[in-house]
Amino acid sequence: MKIAVIGAGAMGSIYGCHLSLNHEVYMVDTSTSVVEHINQEGIRLSENGEENVYCPKAVLSPAQLGTVDLILLFVKSLYSKSALASNQALIGPETYVMTLQNGSGHEDILEGFVSRDHIIIGTTEDNGAVISTGCIRRGGAGNTNIGMLETDKEGFLPKLKEAFESCGFPVRIHENIQQLIWDKLFTNVSLSAVTAILQVDMGYIASNDHAWKMTTMLIEEAVSVAKGLGLLVEEAEIMEKVRKTSLMSPNGCTSIRSDLQNGRKTEVDHISGSVVIAAGKLGVPVPTHQFVVEMIHAMEERSRA
Repeated sequence: MKIAVIGAGAMGSIYGCHLSLNHEVYMVDTSTSVVEHINQEGIRLSENGEENVYCPKAVLSPAQLGTVDLILLFVKSLYSKSALASNQALIGPETYVMTLQNGSGHEDILEGFVSRDHIIIGTTEDNGAVISTGCIRRGGAGNTNIGMLETDKEGFLPKLKEAFESCGFPVRIHENIQQLIWDKLFTNVSLSAVTAILQVDMGYIASNDHAWKMTTMLIEEAVSVAKGLGLLVEEAEIMEKVRKTSLMSPNGCTSIRSDLQNGRKTEVDHISGSVVIAAGKLGVPVPTHQFVVEMIHAMEERSRA
């Protein structure tokens, strides 16, 4: 399979490295230093107590590559549209685009580049971190969960599953992938969002009455939207899951909080913002989520100022 991985960060590198063992893989990135390093020295991946060097090809521009069978989108969601626009040369009539990005609603952007029946969305249980240029630490491995917006008429998902599993990525195909995406989203739009606004560790949320009250308000609103989408949700179970996540990671720092700390733009539009968009289509009021989106954007701009 001919695969382009757009974004040579931690997750893009983990997938690109292993997939390059059995497939024609190209890492596409906007950083000249990253692309040059990969082509000259490969990617050093630390996992399972050992280090290995993988050598996928890397490019700044896909102009000479032609179209590919599969694009894996591993940029931050706020850069998805520009990344795909810059790499349209990779997209042909048979190209599938796959995202495992945080949040939801990514298909709204992907539909501008491929038809709905060529969009694959999902989540990954893998995680990793960039140690330095070309050096990645894989923190944990798990299932790659995927599904489609439309019926898989061409039977592509089984082919993808075989291709990924031959490289060590167990794949689970879901009939209702949105259910799984929202199960993960509940924590991000509540616990993660509140840690970002308060700039506190995850453990603070369950230990402070005011922080927990705001978190539960966000969960309640998100549950109302999920029910409007026809998803199966149990509010009490979600509350308890989020509470345990807070208690079990007392010193944890969420990615959205980290972005604000370091003066970076966040993915709030595809996290809390995705709830606001879905709520708008359904006519469900979500004032707390609207507040969160505006507050985090205000904090982003304060940091840049």
